[in-house]
Amino acid sequence: MNAYIFGIVVPLLVILFRSRSSTKRRGLPADVGGERGLALRNHRFTSPLSSAWEGVTTLAELFERACREHHDRVLLGTRVEIAREVDFSYGRRLEKLHLGDYHWLTYGRVFESVTSFASGLALLGHRKEERVAIFAETRDRWFIALQGCFRRNVTVVTIYSSLGEEALCHSLNETDVTTVICGRKELTSLVHISGQLDSVKRVICIDDDKISSDLFAQTGWKITSFADVESLGRDNPVEADLPLSADVAVIMYTSGSTGLPKGVMMTHGNVLATVSSIMIIVPNLGPKDVYLAYLPMAHILELVAENLIAAVGGSIGYGTPLTLTDTSNKIMKGKRGDATALMPTVMAAVPAILDRVREGVLKKVNAKGGLSKKLFYLAFARRLLALNGSWFGAWGWEKALWNLLVFKKVQAILGGRIRFILCGGAPLSGDTQRFINICLGAPIGQGYGLTETCAGGTFSDFDDTSVGRVGPPIPCSYIKLIDWPEGGYSTNDSPMPRGEIVIGGPNVSLGYFKNEEKTIESYKVDERGVRWFYTGDIGRFHKDGCIEIIDRKKDIVKLQHGEYVSLGKVEAALSTSPYVDNIMLHADPFHSYCVALVVASHPALEQWASQQGIAYSNNFSELCRKEETVKEVHASLLKEAKKGRLEKFEIPAKIICLSEPWTPESGLVTAALKLKREIIRKAFQEELSKLYSSV
Repeated sequence: MNAYIFGIVVPLLVILFRSRSSTKRRGLPADVGGERGLALRNHRFTSPLSSAWEGVTTLAELFERACREHHDRVLLGTRVEIAREVDFSYGRRLEKLHLGDYHWLTYGRVFESVTSFASGLALLGHRKEERVAIFAETRDRWFIALQGCFRRNVTVVTIYSSLGEEALCHSLNETDVTTVICGRKELTSLVHISGQLDSVKRVICIDDDKISSDLFAQTGWKITSFADVESLGRDNPVEADLPLSADVAVIMYTSGSTGLPKGVMMTHGNVLATVSSIMIIVPNLGPKDVYLAYLPMAHILELVAENLIAAVGGSIGYGTPLTLTDTSNKIMKGKRGDATALMPTVMAAVPAILDRVREGVLKKVNAKGGLSKKLFYLAFARRLLALNGSWFGAWGWEKALWNLLVFKKVQAILGGRIRFILCGGAPLSGDTQRFINICLGAPIGQGYGLTETCAGGTFSDFDDTSVGRVGPPIPCSYIKLIDWPEGGYSTNDSPMPRGEIVIGGPNVSLGYFKNEEKTIESYKVDERGVRWFYTGDIGRFHKDGCIEIIDRKKDIVKLQHGEYVSLGKVEAALSTSPYVDNIMLHADPFHSYCVALVVASHPALEQWASQQGIAYSNNFSELCRKEETVKEVHASLLKEAKKGRLEKFEIPAKIICLSEPWTPESGLVTAALKLKREIIRKAFQEELSKLYSSV
């Protein structure tokens, strides 16, 4: 009887709570200066938040405070390599790893390393006014080097480890970097372009491998191991030279989706404002939390997340995208991936990663078939009803039963303890958000921000289960909509005000390094001293003060007959096709229709071919070129277009299926997996021309 009461009362309470939370005002009107528009603030604060910690104004102070408070707790964890083998499956050379348990450094031990590294850096001859670049994959020494530089008030230039030679030269030369901190792999890239680098004098190699003396002869640089720098500083300590809030902490180079990357100048106060805001929004974040770090730390989302976890006394375990799960490409069969070994409670993700988790789970479920498949889809449908607010969905004991019988296995993929996922970098599809909510049993905090705003802007509340929105303004930000008449967007639009999104507050960065023209174009300071960044994104305000991104000024192309096509919006709608691994829509102003390049999903397309009895040699590119394959993929896109309510002129009239994935290494997407449109267009110019001529 108690079980029945529990099963009835709990759903009632949840529905009542949901109805209350759905009418909750999350963003409130704000009185702001600057260009005329409609502005909102976070409901918790009447004015933008600068710091959540009393007396703390810089990232260096925040880290030192955390190390004092959590001295004996573990902070940074790294897995030890046990074995390595080479696999030649599918005609490619792929390394497989067997990694052991995490080995941990305490806050106290990390602080010692940071102070030693800071002293060693000074003793190597690096002066305060010179800049250091960190050009390496995410790892514990990346974090230690960053904090070490902060203790000397040295500005850090962050560079993606996958950056191409031209962009790498541009970033290092523009900022006059004198010291580069890098891994062994990145050192090889540096040596290759050494003749094009103007200011580099020193290189600190993060890896402990023996460094060849020939490298010095080739480059003339002083090349030192990270361990030797620490040892030098430990034996000869140098007093710290701590920064002020207004000092530039980081010059973060954007991923370069529209050409050469731009260096965004972020002060300690800028980044601290975002870190403070996310700490307030994510409930009960503290020493019990374990964070899985695998995104590039040269990305602002990851840099903010790691500084936040360290600030609250949590633990950071390092992994990589290729060793994330037990079935990841670089993990030996039968061995544990990073998530299984770490069992994190919190992680950050870009939508592409979550999309792959969803695709991987559905592929396994569909391949298994039978009762398991039926149970999964029944459980999913019941939980989806509940999440959408239906009384007839799975609540209470039924929810617990489905979690035990079905979703526990899915949750084990990421360690089984995930309680919150921070998502940003690009729009997350509603289908993927619901899938993660249900299968992992964890809410997704979907945020909207840019490198220029230190990832700050908006962030969805813990209790907001709606999809397609990015939450209200975070505590450090104002969000303002201004009219864009050329695009037909106005703050007077009904039923919701629409316009270009402008972000203001202490998280807005100083501007672009040595690029005054672009800075003046995108940044403005109002009569009250508030700094604003003009994003180029189009949004609308919901009644509860949450923001929805609906368009982007730069992605809009006017077709021959005057219709406007939003490339990003269409791509987001079509990318939900199971056959799509990636897609780029191309619109030409001299034509009345669009075409598309579709990177085909290898497993989905091969499964379809097997079911249809389509013969092809063991060559995926041959399958992609087949006429029936192109027809099937195009039909799938039309289906998704109908679901997304796209106009006829927005739907690609012709497509080409590509077999090779677009990766940061290929140079076709950024490290954050955003399309490099112009580079893709040039790389596939011949294919695009053929598509137009064949219509």
